[in-house]
Amino acid sequence: MSTPLILNAFALASLLPAAIVPLRGGAGRDASFWAVVGLAVTGTAALALALVSGAWQTDLGTALWCSIAVSTMLFAATAGASPASWRLAPLLMPYLVIMGVLATVVRGEPRPMVGGAPAIWLDLHIIVSVLTYALLTLAAVASLAVFLQERALKRKRPTRLTRMLPAVTEGERLAGRLLMATELVLGLGVATGMATQYFESGAVLHLDHKALLSLIAFALIGALLVGHRVCGVRGRVAARVVLVAYLLLTLAYPGVKFVTQVLI
Repeated sequence: MSTPLILNAFALASLLPAAIVPLRGGAGRDASFWAVVGLAVTGTAALALALVSGAWQTDLGTALWCSIAVSTMLFAATAGASPASWRLAPLLMPYLVIMGVLATVVRGEPRPMVGGAPAIWLDLHIIVSVLTYALLTLAAVASLAVFLQERALKRKRPTRLTRMLPAVTEGERLAGRLLMATELVLGLGVATGMATQYFESGAVLHLDHKALLSLIAFALIGALLVGHRVCGVRGRVAARVVLVAYLLLTLAYPGVKFVTQVLI
């Protein structure tokens, strides 16, 4: 078995304990939690670094594993900074396992990135894009937690899952902070994307699928942030908007790669 395949298997296996341990009875932000999160960070980061060592790759598998690695690292940092953030693990970690399985299944031959833009612009744009997607992944999970909590409260039927998730106010606060960070980084991504496009074609903006979906997501998140501050938009309405924005960015980032590299 080759080294990349071994690292891929290790990365996928490293996510499983982090998806299982937070579901146990009496789970908390304890030594067991940090041990499995640390293992997930180590396994996914090792694979992501191995995949992009030497040159950035444009295949879908690499894009997904880089997103998984950054999402795991951001979750660890968020869980350390916010007492309620670790409660997103029952939703986030199983989702990352599913992404890891997909990344393993669709993984093909590495495709080095080529283009006319300076390497520093390409590197900056890719880093910002991956960070944006990871931030919005966490924001979408926090918003989904709010949605599930509010639905359980409305029905007066809390479930075992909702008892594990952050309270509504905590989830909304966390999602709001993550959305503000996402909007800032996504704005930087749009700017670096324009700069990269200018170096490659001489045009500042080329409205392909990726650019158009990213701009719509940027506008949608911005409108939600303004609406929250001005009109008090929150709860399940806000959660739905965040999930739609996440869907748009998913279509723009890994979605376009999936269509061009797997379906076509």
